[in-house]
Amino acid sequence: MQKAKRVVVGMSGGVDSSVAALLLQRQGYDVVGLYMINWEEEGENGCCTAEQDYDDVRRVCNKLGIPYYTVNFAKEYRERVFSYFLQEYARGRTPNPDVLCNREIKFGPFKEYAQKLGADYIATGHYCDILHAADGRHYLLKAADAGKDQTYFLNQVTQAQLEGVLFPLGKMQKAQVRALAAECGLSTAKKKDSTGICFIGERNFRNFLRSYLPARPGKIVTEAGEEVGEHIGLMYYTLGQRRGLNVGGVKGHAEEGRWFVVRKDMEHNLLVVSHGDETPLYSRGCTVSGMNWIPCPPAEREFACTAKFRYRQPEQGVRVRLEGELLHIDFDLPQRAVTPGQYAVLYSGEKCIGGGVIEQTFGAEVAGKN
Repeated sequence: MQKAKRVVVGMSGGVDSSVAALLLQRQGYDVVGLYMINWEEEGENGCCTAEQDYDDVRRVCNKLGIPYYTVNFAKEYRERVFSYFLQEYARGRTPNPDVLCNREIKFGPFKEYAQKLGADYIATGHYCDILHAADGRHYLLKAADAGKDQTYFLNQVTQAQLEGVLFPLGKMQKAQVRALAAECGLSTAKKKDSTGICFIGERNFRNFLRSYLPARPGKIVTEAGEEVGEHIGLMYYTLGQRRGLNVGGVKGHAEEGRWFVVRKDMEHNLLVVSHGDETPLYSRGCTVSGMNWIPCPPAEREFACTAKFRYRQPEQGVRVRLEGELLHIDFDLPQRAVTPGQYAVLYSGEKCIGGGVIEQTFGAEVAGKN
């Protein structure tokens, strides 16, 4: 009798990875659960969420009758992900550490450790799909559940990392996943989905960031240079932000409309805001660095495709031009609050063809909402 192929599943303690393990077991694989500890500090309420999550992993694996292990990647996470996170905030940018975590941890050290456990494949509970082509190339595909698709967060995963990877939830809807978990009596069936940055959890983001980076309060000014308030530190604000500015009732400005962030002047420590008219937030294009192509760079130096500039955004039509190490992206329609430090992720139909870090935007002075 042929020995079953072994799959090591990244178990997070959530319903998605629980059902991923269940599905693979039903498909006849030899399934092993592996729980990663990537952050070791306690939350504001004094409890460590990692312990709670591990308890859920243990319950699910015991229910399925599969072995499970724990591995600590906290050191690797601090060196490869968290240090970058702090550097970007110190520059006044808005990073996305979850994208980097996939490349540097979940499909890096995790995969290496899984292979030590005898893994033929690794699997996660991500909502996406994958095509392992006969020519040895690996294509990252969008999930059937468009509202949950997570290809955006996987845009930096390399071809070598995608080899031998399975995404069991690719063709499922979230409602189906929860229903299956409940039907099989998994303890995570009704567990709330985790949101936000994994290592911050439910704690106050500003308090968390303040404990690592010194805040430099400064002035809030209009584009004309008029002082309208004070900020508590540029790192706490993002483009397009409306809440928490504490600007209102300024003489000479009508009450209609709201104030929002349009720019951060790092040199002079100024937060630049606008009132009512959102035109300054719009741009017609951006430049992108660190492009990771899936599966490989295109033959054409210029081509049309679609793109997302943040996770929850619908895909937008764009024109892409390769310029040395940078990508030059022109938007079919002006885009609001495209933010340096975030990722521009490209798509061709159902395929995610890669992504890179947004460096700067251009064309804001002529942009409109046409």
